[in-house]
Amino acid sequence: MSTRKPYVGGNWKMNLKQDSAGALARGVVDSCEPWQGSVDIAVFPALPYLLSVHSIIRSHATTIAVGSQDVYHEDDGAFTGEVSCAMVADCGCKSVLAGHSERRHVIGETNAQVNLKVRAAIEADLDVVLCVGETLEQREAGQTDTVNAQQVREGLAEVGQRQMDRVVIAYEPVWAIGTGKTATPEDAQDAHAKIRGLVGEIYNPDVAERVRIIYGGSVKPSNAASLFGQPDIDGGLIGGASLKVEDFAAIVRAAAEG
Repeated sequence: MSTRKPYVGGNWKMNLKQDSAGALARGVVDSCEPWQGSVDIAVFPALPYLLSVHSIIRSHATTIAVGSQDVYHEDDGAFTGEVSCAMVADCGCKSVLAGHSERRHVIGETNAQVNLKVRAAIEADLDVVLCVGETLEQREAGQTDTVNAQQVREGLAEVGQRQMDRVVIAYEPVWAIGTGKTATPEDAQDAHAKIRGLVGEIYNPDVAERVRIIYGGSVKPSNAASLFGQPDIDGGLIGGASLKVEDFAAIVRAAAEG
């Protein structure tokens, strides 16, 4: 049985306003309190609300972490509209997302750009959730394993073995994000097992055994337990369901009991 501590992150994306973000933060703190010791929980609000959400969560003396949905890899400079790792850390963030499918396929980020962000975040003492996953077209073309391997290899380029303790890998099949479609537990497990095997090739079996690989793709209370019950699925990166306190708490509970 795995000794990896489950990880559940709530990616709020471009949703909510200050009042509703604060209300959601308070609801998550209260509803997830029973499992905070057994699950690493993080929320990723929109950038304008990082300070206010962090202030609410900090006031409750909770272990729930606040993370940023994105960062830029430079420390400072003439990069209009960007935010640095130091800035989000100054807002109370402990972690960042890198390579989320919407950043890759809507904004157009490359593997090389994702890697710069991963390395910059680690250097800034932030944890990183590195997101990888294939599109529907790639899946239907039988390219799932190839795409995942390339995104993992290039995303982790020049990341040292010891630095991997700061990395969580999120497998998020693009075709299952926001569509209501979900990879079967067996399909998700297969992808996770292959990613773990690849990490073992890049580093060593010990790193592969320690790294947490979580699933992102229309996770909801009704399917969380079956997904989290798989041996190589260590939690989830939750989108739409993270905007509903009851749903998010139910998913955290499934991770704790998985």
